[in-house]
Amino acid sequence: MKSLVLAEKPSVARDIARVLNCRKNLSGAIEGNQYVVTWALGHLVTLADPEEYDKKFKEWNMSYLPMIPKKWELIVIKQTAKQYGSVKSQLFRKDIGDIIIATDAGREGELVARWILEKANCHKPVRRLWISSVTDKAIREGFSRLKDGREYLDLYHAARSRAEADWLVGINATRALTCKHNAQLSCGRVQTPTLAIIARREEEIRAFCPEEYYGLTCTAGSVKWTWQHSKNGSARSFRKDFITDVHTSLKGQSLTVTEVQKSAKKTFSPGLYDLTELQRDANRRFGFSAKETLNIMQRLYENHKALTYPRTDSRYIGTDIVPTIKERLKACNTGPYKKFIPQLLKAPIKTGKSFVDDKKVNDHHAIIPTEEPALLEHLSSEERKIYDLVVRRFISVLYPAFEYEQTTLKGTAAGHCFTAKGKRVTASGWKEVWGMEDFEDAEEDDDVSSIFRTADQSLPALRKEEVLPVSNITIHTGKTKPPARFTEASLLTAMENPVRYMESDDAKAKKTLGETGGLGTVATRADIIEKLFHSFLIEKKGNEILITSKGKQLLTLVPEDLKKPELTAKWEMQLAGIAKGSHKEAEFLKEIEGYTSALIDEIRSTEGSFRHDNLTNTKCPRCGKRMLSVNGKNARLLVCQDRECGYRETIARLSNARCPNCRKKMELIKKGDDETFVCQCGYKEKLSAFKTRREKEGAGVTKKDVQKYLKNQKEEHVNTAFAEALSGIKLQ
Repeated sequence: MKSLVLAEKPSVARDIARVLNCRKNLSGAIEGNQYVVTWALGHLVTLADPEEYDKKFKEWNMSYLPMIPKKWELIVIKQTAKQYGSVKSQLFRKDIGDIIIATDAGREGELVARWILEKANCHKPVRRLWISSVTDKAIREGFSRLKDGREYLDLYHAARSRAEADWLVGINATRALTCKHNAQLSCGRVQTPTLAIIARREEEIRAFCPEEYYGLTCTAGSVKWTWQHSKNGSARSFRKDFITDVHTSLKGQSLTVTEVQKSAKKTFSPGLYDLTELQRDANRRFGFSAKETLNIMQRLYENHKALTYPRTDSRYIGTDIVPTIKERLKACNTGPYKKFIPQLLKAPIKTGKSFVDDKKVNDHHAIIPTEEPALLEHLSSEERKIYDLVVRRFISVLYPAFEYEQTTLKGTAAGHCFTAKGKRVTASGWKEVWGMEDFEDAEEDDDVSSIFRTADQSLPALRKEEVLPVSNITIHTGKTKPPARFTEASLLTAMENPVRYMESDDAKAKKTLGETGGLGTVATRADIIEKLFHSFLIEKKGNEILITSKGKQLLTLVPEDLKKPELTAKWEMQLAGIAKGSHKEAEFLKEIEGYTSALIDEIRSTEGSFRHDNLTNTKCPRCGKRMLSVNGKNARLLVCQDRECGYRETIARLSNARCPNCRKKMELIKKGDDETFVCQCGYKEKLSAFKTRREKEGAGVTKKDVQKYLKNQKEEHVNTAFAEALSGIKLQ
């Protein structure tokens, strides 16, 4: 008898088939002497839509709510029905004795496989492959220690409970809001609290009143000294007259050095990456969205075998990984990393609790390089950037601490206190790997201008009680700043740690939220942010995220409970209990059904209305109703106000074409049959002229840029004529 291996994606299936010596190609499978390898395409099976339970649910009618299925039904996804048929035919082969689940090792991966087996009504014995990378070595080791599938039933029950609960709350609440207000309004237990966090930040910004503050510096003994308040140590004052008096009193005076402190300090490398931390860094450094980073990581994991499993929430590795560290370093010992790795290979590897801790590794360890040699020339520019971040983090945790001598000088002049600081690097340590880069997080910065901080400087040798003449007395001014708007990087941080946005002071609820990892999971946060963009509840201005009028109105109409982070924390704690076998699935779903009914009753009874304030005079070509002007993530669109019509048209999109004047990306605007590139600096150029210029120059936008651009347009449902115009660009 043979075993059927069920992978999540074709690329992983091909790798497993190669390692298992399966070479015979079948329809949707690869066969060998002992194994047959088949694959899903992500989810092949999903929960049925409401109309599958009752035809009347095709009509969005408030009186039919809440919809609570007595028995949950699964349906085959139409787009992937052919592959489901191939998998099913392999499942019921007479020579197949058991099933090996080889989908992604996590809650969602378990759901992908189990739903296929359940829909096919297959009850053959199940074993589980659980690996964190898809290198040949990892696959071989994984197949040598396959687990009994029954050990993962609780994980499947948790995944199924999450899906069914989200269906109950999300679909019912979305239909209720849409029916009551005759507008396409969607909500959910993760996306709505996330939207509320963005709205709260916007309110803080609008309510903020800037205050002017003042500070003072002077020079004494070739050292720049900063005035400090004698009581609280602050370098700023909100009283201009006070700072002016200090300035006057210092003229012609001397400064007496009252204290000279020297202390040896050290800082250790930032920890290894989990997915959220990597998404934050990639957004700050390269402007990648959370979704882009996850997609790039997935390619580096599946296609290039260069990095380990991306959807991890751990920043630690287990003791079982430590013996493989040198092999992983050898695999990365190429290109720019040859400068740092050889010295690590010469000596025994030093590890510590800062990145090795079995207790802090759940399903998967931190993202690290695999033992597969990296072929940098095969990586795209984006893949190279993400790979570089992960490798440098991996190398840097193995390097010693960054060490420096901190010198702090204190002095008095005219009865006022002054301070100066200096830093002398004694050992570059891990910062050598990053080129002595500054790792301070700008998002966490306060509102004090840099001129009011005691900056490090090169200090001469000064003695206590030394008297120095004062010169160059300067008053500095600044204004307090409002909180910064969210970027994708800072929004990910807020979703991961939403405690400060909780209205409740319940310590237990806050602890629960911390233990469950915040809003959503590392695997879902990117999709949640994308969904908010595609629902036009938020929009982008530069790198900043702003809430739209639609988003603001939605929050006034959604029940309060659905806007709070506490709800998702409670769910995740219960789901974690189901995964561990300590909480019953039936009890959880019964509670969710009751909550859903209460939610619908609240929406029915509440007052309030929704008004489209972005209506245009443009008529929908399908139904004739006036269209809405909306901002997508990278485009401006016209969308039909009738949700059942669903027509949308892209009128302007941020392109990859660069302005010849300022080199910034230009918008491609469609007006009738004409397309024109427009830059924010004022430059304009018709598409026809752009083509001619590019043909002459033979530079600028590459074929790869155009292909990527057209692919993005297809994903955004851009009208065909618009895409065809671009496809005609000929490049040298």
